[in-house]
Amino acid sequence: MALVEIRKLTKSYRRGRERVPVLQDLSFDIEAGEFLALMGPSGSGKSTLLNMIAGIDKPDSGTLIIDGVDIVSLSESELAAWRAANVGFIFQFYNLMPVLTAFENVELPLLLTDLSGRERKRHVRAALGMVGLADRVTHYPGELSGGQQQRVAIARAFITDPAILVADEPTGDLDRVSAQEILNLLARLNRELSKTVIMVTHDPHAAQTAHSIRHLEKGEFSEAIVVH
Repeated sequence: MALVEIRKLTKSYRRGRERVPVLQDLSFDIEAGEFLALMGPSGSGKSTLLNMIAGIDKPDSGTLIIDGVDIVSLSESELAAWRAANVGFIFQFYNLMPVLTAFENVELPLLLTDLSGRERKRHVRAALGMVGLADRVTHYPGELSGGQQQRVAIARAFITDPAILVADEPTGDLDRVSAQEILNLLARLNRELSKTVIMVTHDPHAAQTAHSIRHLEKGEFSEAIVVH
């Protein structure tokens, strides 16, 4: 069953008086429980597409339906509420709050929910345990390695139980060993928690973790490559 349905999606940007096309008449589906890697050269539209699926950016035309909701038609306030409930974000440079502990960083999205303080504490400790950081709850980002910071960011991304995890170059700032740990964790979340994972990467090795790979070139897809 398709979780994400994209039809005739078009996006361009203005550069002075020039209109620069980024995505052109793009149509494809992403199945629920899929782990998809998006690849392509810089400027191919990978991150733009990811941001539109995440509800951060809107297309010029076309439809983008996620779990039955046409997110293109939502107002900004409706879109913000939809993002909070449905999408977990994982960035290349972690985007952690340096003045907050690992626990507090992961807890942040839960402050917008109706959970009690006791329930939040239970959820956060479970999430940090799942990413292997049960012994780092009181540490600040500056006291953690890059790989540990990314694991905190991943715990924060899935703490509200979103349907989709979007990852923009999640291993781009990590050494090979830490990068593999992060890829293994994403695969585990996909496998054990049935999270749909959409990952932008330049790294062919990282892409092999996904179920399938799609290459964007000048705003258009080549044929999907099925990994496993």
